[in-house]
Amino acid sequence: MKIERVDLQRIKIPLTAPFVTSMGLETHKECILVRTYSGPYVGFGESVAMDVPVYNEEDVDTVWYMLEKYLIPQLFTRQIEHPDDVSRLFSWMRRNNMAKAALEGAIWDLYAKMNGISLSQALGGTRTQIDVGVSIGIEPTIEKLLERVDGFIRDGYKKIKVKIKPGADVEPMRAIRQRFGPDVPLMADANSAYTLKDIALLKELDEFGLIMIEQPLAHDDIIDHATLQRELKTPICLDESIHTVEDARKAIELGSCRIINIKIGRVGGLTEAKKVHDLCQAHNVPVWCGGMQEVGIGRAHNIAIASLSNFTIPGDTSPSHRYFAADVVSPMIDFAAPGVLDVPTAPGIGMVINEDVVRDALIEHKSYFANRESTTTVIPNF
Repeated sequence: MKIERVDLQRIKIPLTAPFVTSMGLETHKECILVRTYSGPYVGFGESVAMDVPVYNEEDVDTVWYMLEKYLIPQLFTRQIEHPDDVSRLFSWMRRNNMAKAALEGAIWDLYAKMNGISLSQALGGTRTQIDVGVSIGIEPTIEKLLERVDGFIRDGYKKIKVKIKPGADVEPMRAIRQRFGPDVPLMADANSAYTLKDIALLKELDEFGLIMIEQPLAHDDIIDHATLQRELKTPICLDESIHTVEDARKAIELGSCRIINIKIGRVGGLTEAKKVHDLCQAHNVPVWCGGMQEVGIGRAHNIAIASLSNFTIPGDTSPSHRYFAADVVSPMIDFAAPGVLDVPTAPGIGMVINEDVVRDALIEHKSYFANRESTTTVIPNF
């Protein structure tokens, strides 16, 4: 593949309802869409960086800057034989994983389309369908939380993930178990809201038979999580702490977790995500695909990676309507059966881009060419 052109599109789409976590309140999804061109083929990627750097050090502005200043120019200098080449090409740059993943994802889609295969097939996926869980933010009251859990159980979601923080943890979990019983597949996501001083409190969660507690301690920690895991019956799942396959190896060897959440953007792309998957599979550590409230392009990439064999726990890739009234893909991603998504079989991500939705959500659009200067083609009032 010789990449002839790359387009960046910054969009902002309202969420259907506010989403509250221990990190704050979200009302919109702002992100960057990436298009890569080679001959008649176009590949699509999406940056999952948030508009403020609360999940990791990146945000929408830094991703755009890194893509424009470093990654896109370097991509134009090389003939790409396989998407794995992109990961190696960008390996000199420290972190900025979401910027790397956005461009690399578009190359993976382009590669699959040029070879007439689905993205799942290109990655080595084996599943034709994936089970789906749902992520519930911190609700203002327990009754409101129970109402939402009831609705999602009725919708057929295969896993219920509830965000927790100090003061909103044990009692919500107890209420869910008391209302819906022990068989509901339930987990808690702490988003780094606790410390080792909270061991006694976190041990109280053991009584609820949770699938896991996700990232209870610091976002960059694997040492204290090992200490905590020895104290808990409930498996710890690491999310923010895992940026590379080496991070995963160290966490597994230290006993810091029993489950790993793989987010494509957090680990720097599909190539690294596959490596983390393969390492975990070799050590009998199950994985699942976490979500970052992606629009349809990012959701399609999540579906493809979740078709790999060791993704044995339902992920967070809900149907589009869970977050958006309109999505950038058409038709919008939806259940094939309650709690189940089909893995697309058409070439690449297997999705048609809804250009009307992209245009309505657009903040900025810039095109970069291998053989001439870039042009800013659209900067509408927003």
